[in-house]
Parts: sequence; structure tokens; C-alpha cells
Amino acid sequence: MKKREDKQKDFEQLKAEFERANNVFVTGFEKMTVDQDYELRKQVRAAGGKYKVVKNNIAEKASEGTLAQDAFKGLSGMTSIALTQGDPVQLVKALKAYAKTNAKFTFKAGLVEGRVIDLKGIEDLATMPPKEEIYAKLLYLIQAPAQRLVTVLNAPGRDLAVVVDQGVQENKFSA
Repeated sequence: MKKREDKQKDFEQLKAEFERANNVFVTGFEKMTVDQDYELRKQVRAAGGKYKVVKNNIAEKASEGTLAQDAFKGLSGMTSIALTQGDPVQLVKALKAYAKTNAKFTFKAGLVEGRVIDLKGIEDLATMPPKEEIYAKLLYLIQAPAQRLVTVLNAPGRDLAVVVDQGVQENKFSA
């Protein structure tokens, strides 16, 4: 059994993590085996997150005064959390992929970029492309008009070169 000082340290550490992390997913699990838990933790680490099993009342108290406060109200059952300071899409995709193979793993709530989201919001987030892909598409959209402008400006010179080249090949012009 843990000593009171150790419990207090764990509580303070959890509170600090809630204050630092702007992306938190509250999940539920029932009767998971050790191998299933190990696989889940491995996938969460690969996605750049942390995974912890927490007691409902401790998580609710630790979240007081943080952005995650609303996500931890009224929890019941076995609860775990997945936190990240990085890309929430990558973490929720890893969690969603795990949930597809393990029906015992469920979502309860989430906090993304400081806003509490429900189960539908988590579903929507899991179908989004990663940040890098969104940035690439945005960059393409920004560059496309400039590329078209350069193509249009080069067209008269290119067309003139083609006409001259055809004339030389047909011996109409002397080179």
C-alpha cells in the first residue's frame, strides 16, 4: 500500500500533467489482459503520448482549475487517460485503431487544444488527416496561383520558340 506522501506526489504529478497537456483523451477499459495493455501503451508511445490508469475521484480532483476539468466530471467505471502535447490526430488515430481490435476499450471524453469534445468529436478527429498533410495541402493552394502565373507569362516565349523551331525544321528559316 502506498504511503500518503507517495499518493500526494502522484496527485501533484497528475495535476502538473493536466496543466501541461492540451490534448487529453479519457478512455474506459474493462477486463483487459496484460498483453493488451502492453500493446496499447506501445501504440500510444509511438504516437507521442502517455497513457495512465487513474482513479476517477483523483482524476477529477487533479483536473480542477485546468482546461480538462469538464472532461473529468461524473466519471464511472475503470478510467484511463492518454495525454499528448503534440499532434492530437496522431494519438486519437492510434487509440481508435486499438479500439477497433479491442471492444473492451472505449472513449468517454476528450480535450483537444483546450476544448472539451464528445464522442462524435473524437470520431471526427480520428478521420482527419495529420497536420503535415494539411500543411502540405495548404502550401499547395498558396503556391498554385503563382505557378499558374509563371506558366502564363512563359507561354508567349515558349510558343514563339516552338514556331521558330518548326520553321527551322521545315527549312523556311535559315539558322
